[in-house]
Amino acid sequence: MRESLRTRLTRWGFNLWPCYRGTGGRVTFIAADWREVRVRLPLSWRTRNYVGTIFGGSLYGAVDPFYMLMLMENLGPSYVVWDKAAAIRFRRPGGDTLYASFKLDEAELTEIRRLLAEHPKVDRTYPIQLVDHAGVVHAEVEKTIHISLRLPS
Repeated sequence: MRESLRTRLTRWGFNLWPCYRGTGGRVTFIAADWREVRVRLPLSWRTRNYVGTIFGGSLYGAVDPFYMLMLMENLGPSYVVWDKAAAIRFRRPGGDTLYASFKLDEAELTEIRRLLAEHPKVDRTYPIQLVDHAGVVHAEVEKTIHISLRLPS
């Protein structure tokens, strides 16, 4: 699916937002239905650590918010979605531009709705890989997202 005008503007806003801009990451694509997001993290003076590779905080910060936002956009305002936990595993030093891709499919959204029909809350875990242009994994991030139904006020 392509970007819409709305998601293109959101992407531009993300890349200008100081909180995200400080990570050094750049959002390169947001699908019109928010089911796919792509991020690029270049090695630059802003992301370089003491030993000349990508700083671990930049690796994590560049991928941090996306599954939460994608779920919020796809599930809608009747659901509460929060980041609950995260873990990062460094596999190799990031000596070049790294890329991450986030995808949600209809089966995952259906499963979340099914679980919430039976339980008051659910936690879902999503793996993210930061890879170089050749597809070699440099870091793996695991995000745990808490989801519940919004209580009527």
